[in-house]
Amino acid sequence: MGATRAIQERSGRTMNPLPLNVCYYGNEEPLPEQKEFQAGLLCLTSEGAELLYIHWGEHEVLHRIFVAVRDRNWETIPARVSSFESSSGPDSFRLSYFVEHQQDEIDFFWHAEIRGTAEGLLTFSMNGEARSTFLRNRIGLCLLHPARQYSGKAFTVRKDDGTLVQGLFPTNISAAQPIPGTECMRALAFEVCPDLRAEIEFSGDLFQMEDQRNWTDATYKTFSTPLSLPYPVEIRKGTQISQSVALTLKDTRPRSPRPAPREKQLIFSLGNGARFALPHIGLGIASHGQPLSAWEIARLKALHLSHLRVDLHLSSPDSGAFLSRATQEARLLDVPLEVAVFLSDSAEAELRSLGLLLKQFQPRIVTWLIFHMAEKATTERCIRQARQALQPWNLEARFGSGTNAYFYQLHEFRPPVDVLDLITYSIQPQEHVFDNGSLVETLSVQGETVANVRQILGNLAVGISPVTLKPRYNPNATGALRGAQPGELPAEVDVRQMSLFGAVWTVGSLKYLSESGACSLTYYETTGWRGVMERTSGSPLPEKFRSLPGSVFPLYHVLADVGEFSGGHVVPTESSQPLKVNGLALSKNDKIRILVANLHPQALEVTVRNLADSVRLRHLNEKNAQEAMLSPEKFRFHEGEVFRIRSGKLNLQLLPYSVACIDMNSQ
Repeated sequence: MGATRAIQERSGRTMNPLPLNVCYYGNEEPLPEQKEFQAGLLCLTSEGAELLYIHWGEHEVLHRIFVAVRDRNWETIPARVSSFESSSGPDSFRLSYFVEHQQDEIDFFWHAEIRGTAEGLLTFSMNGEARSTFLRNRIGLCLLHPARQYSGKAFTVRKDDGTLVQGLFPTNISAAQPIPGTECMRALAFEVCPDLRAEIEFSGDLFQMEDQRNWTDATYKTFSTPLSLPYPVEIRKGTQISQSVALTLKDTRPRSPRPAPREKQLIFSLGNGARFALPHIGLGIASHGQPLSAWEIARLKALHLSHLRVDLHLSSPDSGAFLSRATQEARLLDVPLEVAVFLSDSAEAELRSLGLLLKQFQPRIVTWLIFHMAEKATTERCIRQARQALQPWNLEARFGSGTNAYFYQLHEFRPPVDVLDLITYSIQPQEHVFDNGSLVETLSVQGETVANVRQILGNLAVGISPVTLKPRYNPNATGALRGAQPGELPAEVDVRQMSLFGAVWTVGSLKYLSESGACSLTYYETTGWRGVMERTSGSPLPEKFRSLPGSVFPLYHVLADVGEFSGGHVVPTESSQPLKVNGLALSKNDKIRILVANLHPQALEVTVRNLADSVRLRHLNEKNAQEAMLSPEKFRFHEGEVFRIRSGKLNLQLLPYSVACIDMNSQ
């Protein structure tokens, strides 16, 4: 309490209660309104400018239909909807609205016309016009196919020349973009389930399909404008763009009334499968450049970190200052460094200079990550050159490489495994989607990327570095990037970092990456709005990023709960509805800890199974989140309430975006 009071006095700010939505997901605005429409067995949800969860009865046919406007750097231009109108009856529905995409020089306007019928026909037409001249990489309709639904299933494509091509939705993540057989599509057909077939006709452009699991999206995407065409392309003011898709569902099953939806019981269970060693977990040093305070050091030590990551761009004159600061902070935290070295074509001279810095600062290094600034995935020559120069400084340090970007770059440009101890790539969930529900859907795919690395590169150790909520940079930019405007958050900052949503998303990420057998994970940063706690001075934009000065973020407690089991093992778990409730279980010595997270915006009841006769239960939710942020030591001092368990089951009431921590002895 004394530490918290001192922080409040130094900041000069009064700690008012956080609004509930800010506590939930960092933003005071309510979640976007969703409207459901149904015609016979055809049903879907409308949210903003998009259609979601297109179903025929109980079967999901398409996950999403939307229009994407992507600038020359592949950045998505936000949509603003106006004049929304709808009408519906028992056998049909109609939606109509206008959409604007405006940012900097881009101004694109379009009208949506959507119709659905009980006969199984859904049409989505967009008619748009450029109201300015600008460069674009893509403008057009996109359809998302749920990967878990269609993985391994057959499809038929009708090409632009009328030929028919057979193909398969990939089971393993496909490096080929587009997916083989889907180039220049005019139509696509596939089986949703036995005796239910979907046929989609496209007009206004040629379409193709890619495997978005390369970026941890849980979908395949059908999109317009083939990637084989040059980009960016100038769109002149007044240019008109019209596209449409028509989905026809052919159901030869006996027709019966749509059954009333049944509420599926939520069950979370400990499994008995193989256990993996808990990965080494570290953080990146803070990008804001300020040194750690005594309070921050004490709180970071409670996370039981395995390492700190520092990025050294050796062509920069500041690399020495970065290494000096990182060495000092690592010593204060008593952890080694994970050093990401970025080389240029002057690598030989840069490595000599780095050798002098190493001799001067004497850092303790556990892992080298070797990257070349001009390469999306590091080549063998660069790695050998770095290894020869750096290995004498610590014969036990691992040499890792791959890409500083994403699994896709690793997949496309295979790294030379013979000269590596570790394969590395980064993860962030917002390459294509940005809403809370979509970010939750990416979690399971994180583990799939690790499994695919092993399939294509063998059993080399895999380290994910770093995991962040937003992209740190744009590896696909073709021009100058848009900087933050006055009063805007930097592109790397997500307001959900300081919220309960950030905590539950971190639980899911830790679950899937740990259960996949990754050996090392680097998350976020130490402090600041990309870190695990706010600085004493508070947020640089408190009206936008609503953190409390000197507080920790809820995800800090997730990392602390896991850190207390450092050196332990991951116990497999299973959820009956993993997009609503999921979690992570850990074991060490004779103790087991279970973190159960509500990933949903509504309160849920879940039954936790396979528990011991007695457990301790502690919640992190809207009722105590602010106390947990401001007084983490007090929050963590309380071990939780004791519950006697019958038949190995515990019924939990989980508030939105909350985490339950269950401790028990091994059975």
